[in-house]
Amino acid sequence: MLRNVWKPVAASVVTGAPAYYLYSTWKTRETFELPIRVRQADGSVGMSTKTIPLLTLDEVNVRLNERATAESILRPNGIKWNYANASLPSNNPIEDAHSKEIVARDATDPSKPGDFAFFAMFDGHGGYETSSLLSQILIKAVSLELSKLIAAPTPSLAGRATSLFSAASAPSNDPARVADAIKLAFTNLDWELINAPLRIIAQNIDEESRKKKLIPDLSQHPLAMKVVEPAISGSCALMAIFDTVHEDLYVACTGDARAVGGAYSDGQWSIDVLSEDQTGRNPKEKARMQAEHPADEAENVIRRGRVLGGLEPTRAFGDARYKWPREIHELISNVFMKGAGRELRPQPSALKTPPYVTAKPEIEHRKVSFRAGTSSFCVLATDGLWDELSSEEVAQLVILHLAGKKGDVPRAELSALVPTTATNATIQGKDARRQRKSGSWAFQDDNVAVHLIRNALGGGDEAELRQLVSIPAPLSRRHRDDITVTVVWWEGDKEQSVKAKL
Repeated sequence: MLRNVWKPVAASVVTGAPAYYLYSTWKTRETFELPIRVRQADGSVGMSTKTIPLLTLDEVNVRLNERATAESILRPNGIKWNYANASLPSNNPIEDAHSKEIVARDATDPSKPGDFAFFAMFDGHGGYETSSLLSQILIKAVSLELSKLIAAPTPSLAGRATSLFSAASAPSNDPARVADAIKLAFTNLDWELINAPLRIIAQNIDEESRKKKLIPDLSQHPLAMKVVEPAISGSCALMAIFDTVHEDLYVACTGDARAVGGAYSDGQWSIDVLSEDQTGRNPKEKARMQAEHPADEAENVIRRGRVLGGLEPTRAFGDARYKWPREIHELISNVFMKGAGRELRPQPSALKTPPYVTAKPEIEHRKVSFRAGTSSFCVLATDGLWDELSSEEVAQLVILHLAGKKGDVPRAELSALVPTTATNATIQGKDARRQRKSGSWAFQDDNVAVHLIRNALGGGDEAELRQLVSIPAPLSRRHRDDITVTVVWWEGDKEQSVKAKL
């Protein structure tokens, strides 16, 4: 049994007029020098320093918690879902997004009562437009495809999903069919995103203009940027789908966000890495990319671990510049951008046989238990977290947090406090993580997602934590990425606490 170690928090009282307080705070604000790259007059790149105001620890705590949420939902079937989420921006605005939905079976469904629980994570790049849109519609798209496994799909799925299965039919729980339905939802939605600008063009060009090959100027069209931006920006997507009736978990991964699960059985915690990082550094992804394109492109499809030397994830929604043929890219730029004095970002020079990027996810299937007395959790996070922490560290930090641990833990002692076994290895698709061998892990946050972000950025090393959080956008992108974390754990009737398992 763990002994709780509580750190006392000192309280300070500020007296005096608010104006004086603000003035004195500004006058005494700590700073630090941040090395930055600058372009010299001759075009070369050199190094300089920039003075950065240093946030106080209280301000850091506010920043870590300002986007945090936590919720417990007790379902009619007796399962209690616990959900925690937190985000820390590095980009301004943040390019990460997330969503969740619990979809109940119809009350008269011949299957026993249960739910489909969806938890999704989106890591945008080149803008927030794709990830933001996906957070609103991808779960609905997957719900719709799953409903097609049923003989009589529920009409209400056209709107907000609230009842997935009708009384007239029961779902197929064959893992292969479910996986195919999820893949179809992902790829169909991406097709819609990529082709939306072309549909707007088709609706706004008459037959005479078509014959004369005249293109319209739609730069001022009210839908112009609403359809172009989600196509040209991009986003990875990660979705966990729980079927409580059949005790199934499906994890769909498009890109380099990652899911990690933990389960307690026979006196031991096991860690299960539920996705692979899909980048050019993943040998499987590199081999797939080379197989999908002519042999004379084998050396160029992945360069420096990136698609055509540019994009890091090999799978993503949007990113039309890696998917459109050159003539389509030029058409979209002329129709929607030229009239406003802008143009699309050029396509990679090595682009010959698009598409080079796909939204088709890889699916992992696991059996999970929702019975009372079991302890399990699932962590979904964008790559900003995995840039700093390993899958094992994240799982161990969650286990100790859910057990009620408070205080600091020396880094070297984490594995001894939480003995675990790994059911599989992480397929690391990124550069080597920052290694912190000294220092400590901090256990002070009520929200487990905030807890993970804090420990990704220094943990008990308050000086490092304060500096990393203080760096403003866009300078912060050289030191940390957007980080978004979702932690889900569930309890059945008379569920034993995670704490009792240690």
